[in-house]
Parts: sequence; structure tokens; C-alpha cells
Amino acid sequence: MASHFTTLNNGQTIPAIGLGTWQSKPNEVARAVEHALKAGYRHIDCAWAYGNEKEVGEGLRASGVPREEVFITSKLWGTYHRRVEECLDQTLANLGTSYLDLYLVHWPIAMNPNGNHPVMPMRPNGNRDIDESWDLVYTWKGMEAMVKKGKVKAIGASNFSQMTLERILPTAEIIPAVNQLEIHLYNPQLELLDYLKSKQIVPQAYSPLGSTNSPLLTDESATEIAKKRGLKSTSDVLLGYLLAKDIIVLPKSVTPSRIESNLTGALEAYSVLTPEDIKILDGVAAGGKQKRFIMPPWGIDLGFDNWPTPTK
Repeated sequence: MASHFTTLNNGQTIPAIGLGTWQSKPNEVARAVEHALKAGYRHIDCAWAYGNEKEVGEGLRASGVPREEVFITSKLWGTYHRRVEECLDQTLANLGTSYLDLYLVHWPIAMNPNGNHPVMPMRPNGNRDIDESWDLVYTWKGMEAMVKKGKVKAIGASNFSQMTLERILPTAEIIPAVNQLEIHLYNPQLELLDYLKSKQIVPQAYSPLGSTNSPLLTDESATEIAKKRGLKSTSDVLLGYLLAKDIIVLPKSVTPSRIESNLTGALEAYSVLTPEDIKILDGVAAGGKQKRFIMPPWGIDLGFDNWPTPTK
């Protein structure tokens, strides 16, 4: 099945539905990736910090789909902001590829590269060990260097607010192609989406269905629209709603039937949802259901709405 495509600000096309791999266990993710590619997915979203990129690579090879037909994204982790190429090289080796289609800064937070843990260094007081002397501008320069070297085709942001983007944009030679965010029915981030559009930065939605046992899947407004439009499930509406707003969706699953239905259902919903449906769905969070599911305790202000005030 051909996926729906979006064009990035560098002219590259990207499939608008990708398979998320966060929290997919190593022994499950290879099979999930293989099944997704055989079912028609052509976009896999990975990250160094997920700890499963070697298995993702196994799934890619087992699928039989040529590397050049698959759009692969990965992410730079916080302990590597001073060593962008080193982190990227580990990802490339684990995935078994010589390049990435897209490389993102996972969070706009540099952590102590020489701390007490390679992934999540902590301070004695229990706070995350932030590398406060490092400027995000230099992280972005490191990302740009990877494009110039030909190791990545495009670069982007992840979990960047407008405030954070405005720290890198004045000196950026390459404008971020995307910003990957927690976007879903209960956290639509409408103002940030308008800002991204003004900068030609494509939004990507992780956790587009919410979290495990998500209340989104039983939301009354979305369920009612699913019934009215003859769709198989509420999740179809949740994904199609985002596609209709030109947002790339990255649903995660390791269940073969769910992997398939996320792709077919999203495309079906995209084709039948009306502007009136989108307007109703845009208003759900503001009607008292605003909720974020992913809020790591970084201890610094990231500039997001509806995020707890950080405690030092």
C-alpha cells in the first residue's frame, strides 16, 4: 500500500505515517519493523536512547525492502550534544546503514557527557545532570555538519517549543525540517503548530494515540465521529485527524494487526473526515480535556504550555 506523503523544506518527501519504536522491546521490535514494512509502511522512527536500533536494523533487512525505499529517522541523545558524529555513527552501525534520511535533536537539553550514567546522568540531589555550560546553538552546528558530510539527508528538532527553536534559528544555516512533539487530541498544541507552519517546519506527532490504556481511545467526540463516518475504530479518527492537519503521525505498536490497522485506518479516516469534524476535534482539549502524557522532570523550563513548573 502506498502511504500518504509530505514534502519537507529541503524538497525531500517523507511518508506521513511512520512506525514508532519507543518502548518496543528488543525481542519484539525486529518482528514489528519487518511486519510493518511488509504491510506497506515506508517510514521507521528510531532513536539512540531507545536502545533497540540493532534490532530495528535486523527487521529492516528481514523485510526484504531495499534501504533506499525506507525513510529512517533517528535522534541525538542529550549526553552526546558535544559529540554529534559519535552518537550518529553508533546509530548507523546499529541500524546497518550508511546514512539517515532524518536526524533529530531528541530533547533540547545537553547532559553531562562525563556524568555517572551514559544515558541519564544524575546529580547527588537526584536531579538530572544538565550540561549548563553548553549552548544549543553548537549542537545545531554539529547537526548541520552531518548534512554537509552526507551522513544525513535532513535534520530536525524534537520536543522544541517556540522559545527553544528561537534559540537556534537566528544562527541556523539549515532550518529544521521537522519538529517531533507530543501531539494528539488532548494535547493539540495549536499555537505551536501555527508557528511551525510560519517557519516551514513540518510537525510530527509521537504518541498520537496517547499512552498505554489511553483515555483518547474512548473519547466521546472522536468515537461519535468514527461512527458517523463509518470508520472501524476511534483510533482511525485520532490518526486521520492529525494527517488532515498536515501532521506526520508515528503510532507505535508491536502487534501485527494493530500495525496494519493504524496504517489503513489513518488513511481511510483522512479521506472521509470533514472540516467540521476537524473543528470539533480541535476544540476537545480546550473543552476541559487538555492532557500531556510525556513530561520528563528535566528541571528546566522548556517553554511549553501545559507543562508543570520545573523544580530545581
